[in-house]
Amino acid sequence: MARQPPTKPRKNASQARSRATIDALVEATARILVREGFEKASTNRIAEIAGVSVGSLYQYFPSKEALVAAVIDRHDDEIMGIVRAALVEVADLPIDKAVRKLVTVAIDAHRINPKLHRVLAEQIPRTGQLKDVEAHNREIQTLVRAYLESRRKEMRKVDLDVATFICVSAIEAIAHNTVLHGAEMLSEKMVRTLVDETTRMVVGYLS
Repeated sequence: MARQPPTKPRKNASQARSRATIDALVEATARILVREGFEKASTNRIAEIAGVSVGSLYQYFPSKEALVAAVIDRHDDEIMGIVRAALVEVADLPIDKAVRKLVTVAIDAHRINPKLHRVLAEQIPRTGQLKDVEAHNREIQTLVRAYLESRRKEMRKVDLDVATFICVSAIEAIAHNTVLHGAEMLSEKMVRTLVDETTRMVVGYLS
């Protein structure tokens, strides 16, 4: 069985110059993944695109897999920041408006650099990032469940845990598959239709 490459950074950046180097390496990795794919990415190529020496790269990252893991973390953190903000915004909204907002945000968040999102979805198991993704999913489910709990009177009688799982899974699946199947090719009219139909489906289930 092949040995799994190390995916944890060697050290964290504490100075502005070190942070700039790490940012350049992570950004270069993302660009190469989109343009050339994982197999053609190499630490030499990443260092070249980032404008740093391979020695500097290895000061911070032990492998290209560690760099890909850093790209996944950054991309996932960006999406989670958007989702958390949206869940705060919908706290006082009725279910129909809240669901529409969450569906819109989920699709928009997944359309941030969709080519990169597709590549990273393939690389998550390779880099051992499934635990982090699962942790974020649990956080989203906890927040959505809290919202649904506050709107019990607007809902039909349904197990909240089941309802949360179904709602989050449906919205996530549609947003994710939108990206996998060419989000950059969708017209704004098509995106609005996706939002309308997904909202109708989720609200219809809850009502």
